[in-house]
Amino acid sequence: MNYQQAWDYLDSLQFHKIKLGLDAMHSFMAKVGNPEQSLKIVHVAGTNGKGSVSMTLLTILSEAGYRVGLYTSPHLSSVRERFRINHCFISEEKFAELVTRIREVLGDEKITYFELTTALAFLWFAEENLDLVVLETGLGGRLDATNIADPLVSVITNVSMDHEAYLGNTISAVAGEKAGIIKPGVPVVSAVKENEGLAEVEAACREKNAQLLLHDHSFCTSPATDGLWQWHGSSNFTDTSYKQLRCSMKGDYQIENASLALAVVELLKEQDFSVSDEQIRKGLAGVQWPGRLEYFCLNRTNRKKIQCSEETNSVAYLLDGAHNPAGVKSLVQTLSSECTYHKMILVWGAMADKDLQKTLALVAKLADNIILTKPDGERSAEPEYLLQNVPEHLQGKCTLNSSVETAIREAENLAGKNDLILIAGSLYLIGESRKILLGELVE
Repeated sequence: MNYQQAWDYLDSLQFHKIKLGLDAMHSFMAKVGNPEQSLKIVHVAGTNGKGSVSMTLLTILSEAGYRVGLYTSPHLSSVRERFRINHCFISEEKFAELVTRIREVLGDEKITYFELTTALAFLWFAEENLDLVVLETGLGGRLDATNIADPLVSVITNVSMDHEAYLGNTISAVAGEKAGIIKPGVPVVSAVKENEGLAEVEAACREKNAQLLLHDHSFCTSPATDGLWQWHGSSNFTDTSYKQLRCSMKGDYQIENASLALAVVELLKEQDFSVSDEQIRKGLAGVQWPGRLEYFCLNRTNRKKIQCSEETNSVAYLLDGAHNPAGVKSLVQTLSSECTYHKMILVWGAMADKDLQKTLALVAKLADNIILTKPDGERSAEPEYLLQNVPEHLQGKCTLNSSVETAIREAENLAGKNDLILIAGSLYLIGESRKILLGELVE
């Protein structure tokens, strides 16, 4: 298969609905020699922040000179975004080669889209003589296809409600699924809070004799001057401090995500990884995670990226893939604490199975104009359905536009000097919008 044929074949697997369980992965990986067993892995789970923690680890360790593989999901516009080594994405040729190999090994056997991409990641990384792989779960943890890994460190960023149809309708149930990545004797870094979610993680660590290193207990952060911050490990962890740190990404919560990554770096030092203070500072300052509180300005006429200014001909955008209540709450907090604008125009599109009462309604009250649209995808909600979830007293601010391209044009026509266009609600919407505004992320 060539690249397009390989991508088409992968897309055809979406007809095989989400199937949680490890039997298919164990069976397939055994047929190709279990390449995942040769890899040194950091396994990352959690409701929000998985991608930010993973990308921060990649950036810091790349800065320190290591060859690091990164597997994440979903992608914004190109499937190749899911697979990278340091800052280079998988090539079209290698992607096609590995999908062809997987299909040939499968024969008549069927696996899911995510199982295939996970197998592809393991196969590619095993070929590339890497120092480390950062592996992000897709859904949950216990039965996630990535959970055949035997990591050096496990990470559980946080626990809140999302994907209830698969993970359960209580915090305890969701936490139990995510705690399923915990392996015997493997240390766990986490920011799970003081609630029933923490109880589940603690219980799993006791059962597996796994050391639990908690944010605000085993390590913590404190603010410094001029937006800088510090990281401190406790005496029963590393008794180490890093000062003069700065995150490149918007959002106060990114400090927590960065803090988790630094805790992982400290544990990796015990595995003979060497990272200097300066490499940590430079790495943190250089982290970029497109579509997650991504702020930029474009020339209104030609949509060329420009320095943000007060020029009449510029328009400011904030793109964020927040799609669950916890993520949208963090977005709203960032809008209040870090963003300045005269008027905000919201472009919103979401999946029909999301909790719109706790997401759209929360951000709608901050908007001066609301444009409801529909990104590509069979699960995307119709604009008319989205409107039903806007508080009645705010519905007069809404317009419906089923085309993302024309919804963005409408927002640009409404935006004046010092205004902000916020595009949010779904990573599918972010991917489609970002491609329109900035082009493909992968060349």
